[in-house]
Amino acid sequence: MKTEIFDKISRKGREFLGVRYPLICGAMTWVSDPKLVAAVSNAGGFASLAGGNTPPDILEKQIKETRELTDKPFGVNLITIAPAYKDHLKLARELELPFLIFAGSFPRRSEVQYAKETGAKILCFASTESIAHRMIKFGADALILEGMEAGGHVGHVTLTILLQQVLFRMTDIPVFVAGGIATGRMCAHMLLMGAAGIQIGTRFAMAKESCAHKKFKESFIKAKARNAVSTPQFDSRLPVVAVRALRNCSTDDFGRLQLKLISQLDKGTIHRAEAQEEVEKFWMGRLRDAVVDGDVDHGSLMAGQSVGLVDNILSVQEIIDELVSDAEKELERVREWIC
Repeated sequence: MKTEIFDKISRKGREFLGVRYPLICGAMTWVSDPKLVAAVSNAGGFASLAGGNTPPDILEKQIKETRELTDKPFGVNLITIAPAYKDHLKLARELELPFLIFAGSFPRRSEVQYAKETGAKILCFASTESIAHRMIKFGADALILEGMEAGGHVGHVTLTILLQQVLFRMTDIPVFVAGGIATGRMCAHMLLMGAAGIQIGTRFAMAKESCAHKKFKESFIKAKARNAVSTPQFDSRLPVVAVRALRNCSTDDFGRLQLKLISQLDKGTIHRAEAQEEVEKFWMGRLRDAVVDGDVDHGSLMAGQSVGLVDNILSVQEIIDELVSDAEKELERVREWIC
């Protein structure tokens, strides 16, 4: 495949990740298992295991299994608010993982430095301009700039704004972009704007190698972009990290859960920390219901708004080949247009 222009403008991302194409498969809980991660790595992209709240011994087995399935680079995504986070961080250090991605909330400066002591490259998510600056100050080697169009837990700023606030102003470290991207043409324009690479989740959740239930994937095929909605917060006493997913019964159930917990807070029958824990636990269980068991009515169908661009199930290799081929064609079109 001819990728002359693509290779030239994606050099920073390719060299940082040590891959053929700086296309990142976003870490998705219950989905990003060794099989999917290895498939992406072997196809020339980059992927990471989803740490989530996986028991440390299981995560260790997954890391070792992935190493058996591929000799290419891959990472592990650590959720800083997960109960098993400290154990995951210790495990990553012991196994001397080459890449760690911090997500969920802010890692402490000491935690970033602790992870880097073994030579690991650290990527941190940034959903606002201030977070981006803080993560760089803490020692992040690269950023993943994620807009609210993405699926799963998201912030409140669109990628188009973040591009102007962060990507256009930061040139010292690689900045990867995510949120609402599903086509090679859009990947091309992200690279032209200075992105080191692109992270995509929804399309890879649809891959043949994805362990997601057949009904889960079928729901994505049928969905429109407007069906992927983010959860609202009803009361400042009960902070909600927005979750973008396809609207179904779980969306309404979450609203009713918030109202019940707020009522209990008003009556003093529940502690604020306990109520917050109930909120956090809700989506973890519902996501498994959808991905593993295929409960598409009450389970959580976490998806980005790019779900409106997904209409078929392809292999990981086919997805990456299509993205790169279409990106190269778009770059050639742009070159002819401006020359």
